[in-house]
Amino acid sequence: MNLGHLTPLILAAGGLALGAADVPAKPASAKICTTCHATAPDNLRGHFDNLALKNNSFQLKIDDRTEVLRFDKTTVKVITPEPAADVEAAFKSIAKGHEVRVQYTEKDGVKTAVLVAVKPPVKLAANETMTLDELQTLVALGPEKGRYFLFDSRPAPRFMEGAIPTAVNLPFPAFDKLVDKLPADKHALVIFYCSGKTCNMSPGSLTKARKLGYTNAKVFIDGMPAWTRKHYGVLNPASMKAAYLDTQMPLVVLDARPAADTSKGFIKGAVDSDPLRLADLLKTFPAAKLKPPVVVVDETGGQAAQTVATGLVQAGYVGVNVLLGGFKAWQTAALPVETGLMATKAVFVPKPRPGSISPAEFTKIAELPVGERGALILDVRNPDETKHGIIKGALVIPEPQLLARLAEVPKDRKILCHCSTGTRGELAYHLLKERGYDVRFLPSEITIIEGGDFIID
Repeated sequence: MNLGHLTPLILAAGGLALGAADVPAKPASAKICTTCHATAPDNLRGHFDNLALKNNSFQLKIDDRTEVLRFDKTTVKVITPEPAADVEAAFKSIAKGHEVRVQYTEKDGVKTAVLVAVKPPVKLAANETMTLDELQTLVALGPEKGRYFLFDSRPAPRFMEGAIPTAVNLPFPAFDKLVDKLPADKHALVIFYCSGKTCNMSPGSLTKARKLGYTNAKVFIDGMPAWTRKHYGVLNPASMKAAYLDTQMPLVVLDARPAADTSKGFIKGAVDSDPLRLADLLKTFPAAKLKPPVVVVDETGGQAAQTVATGLVQAGYVGVNVLLGGFKAWQTAALPVETGLMATKAVFVPKPRPGSISPAEFTKIAELPVGERGALILDVRNPDETKHGIIKGALVIPEPQLLARLAEVPKDRKILCHCSTGTRGELAYHLLKERGYDVRFLPSEITIIEGGDFIID
């Protein structure tokens, strides 16, 4: 880590200068990556985020922080599971959120990627894997009739967001401490799954189980992503509270009980969802592309909730779960209950990206006279875009030039970044936040015409 650009920090109480050894090192890998991989110097491991081809930049999410990396199309090497026509096509093929390893060089605080390696699918022998068709047949029978044991190898926080019905959480990172969850019969059918084809946690669980003597262990290699595209998942009241309510994660709760039952109480924010009127509910339901997490509730987690959940999955929604034990289990857990009139229309507002400003708030500030804004608008678009117009009073610095021109950006004012789509504005946000600026960015598309008038989509 290059700290040459940092001035010494002075401890106010003692007047002592902090050396480099006192500055906590930033993690080079996302926590989930460290489960299976070590990270070499000048390498980063995380999840691929926004791509700005116009500026030859991309974002890499490493848990709760973001790295901005540049690349040179003529020299960077991008390794993808499937060959791409060129570097640009290779970058475009990387799905948002996919795990990647980045090797980089650094100069003047700018990290430039020289290698981007996309995590490939895990390779297992055919007799070590289980297909979706095979697993759904077993789950329909249940563990007793199907004679199987299903284990979710993902960390507990992911399991609590929803799991395959009948699964027990046996996180791979804690496998050795939780082996008592495995069946005593080492010839029983034991199935592991995790986050999909590139995730190593369920294959790792398979390896450990075989070393313990389990002779019929398999992996559902397509994992939770494949299941949620075809079926609903499940969670219990404690998981729903921990994963969504306690974290204030946006969630749609659908109550499939009769009116006579809901009139006595319901989960806060629940929406009346009569299984016989599912078509009407879908007419005004949040768009599937928003991927709203949904929990469907009936009295006991039975047929009514399953009918609604199945209808949503068939309509293209992923992340749909049924509450195990239903409303009775919620009450038994002594969790909060509301009374009164339930909502009749589902509303979902995605959680804002860190540092973003809403279009309404941005517009309110931008329409004020320049001297009354209390913030500086920073336009990070390229010259071919800004020549058609900029917001009155905005400072224009193309995002690739930002680090070299930091002296032009006042540190004693709030900064509002924007580009044309939100992608480069977010890149600028991270670059400035990293250097101590009070900054936010507009995550939306904006069109600006000559004279400074603008429209936000």
